Amino acid sequence: MGDSFGSAWWRGYAAQLRAVAEARRPDRLAIMPLEETLKALGKQYELDDGVYDVPLEGIVGTVARAGDFDREFRPRNRALRERWEYLTRTSADLPPVRLVRLADMFFVEDGHHRVAIARAREARVIRARVRRICTIASAMRCLTLADLPSKTAERMFLERVPLPDDVRLGLWLDDPADWFRLADSAEAWGFRRMLAGRPVHSRDELAEAWWHEEVGPVLEQVRRRGLCPPPRDIQAYLSYGLDHV
Repeated sequence: MGDSFGSAWWRGYAAQLRAVAEARRPDRLAIMPLEETLKALGKQYELDDGVYDVPLEGIVGTVARAGDFDREFRPRNRALRERWEYLTRTSADLPPVRLVRLADMFFVEDGHHRVAIARAREARVIRARVRRICTIASAMRCLTLADLPSKTAERMFLERVPLPDDVRLGLWLDDPADWFRLADSAEAWGFRRMLAGRPVHSRDELAEAWWHEEVGPVLEQVRRRGLCPPPRDIQAYLSYGLDHV
């Protein structure tokens, strides 16, 4: 049966072996821990999202059981078998699972086995009560453990240069050092603006002015020169704005 514990466990084990054989990053199979992810992204505030159907492919993390399941909720701990098999046999009407949401990432607070069994049965959604947490750096479903150092640097950049939400969604850099380089550049630009008699009075004002008066014109020059910029604006500015334009 597709929802048998043994079948699910062996699928997870085979995925680990394939990742090693193909020299892919093994952390891509690791479930995302909420505490480490939140520490990297930075918590702003939280609210109750209510109860609704959540796409199972968006559930990639856990609040407290990182050693029991992989990222696709295949079991990693053989001690889970008894609970798994009980739930596959029961006909009881179970309550919604409880999830924590960071943008389009969901972390299981309660109901790990139910999520895992639903994935094994190839269901598309699961009923959940959702607590949403908004973060400083943007969360996205593709994040892995290896991305957290860069997201930590992004969060620190945004604390110094608090760009508006619509801009934050398009930010991505792989190297943490690039974020510190950008923050230094933005603050130096603001200092030069002040010396020219046009001071900014807050970090929010600095961020908005830097993005529109400095980054925007640089990107326009890059496009006019046909320099084939990277797909994201912040990457294009880093590649051409600080040294070439």
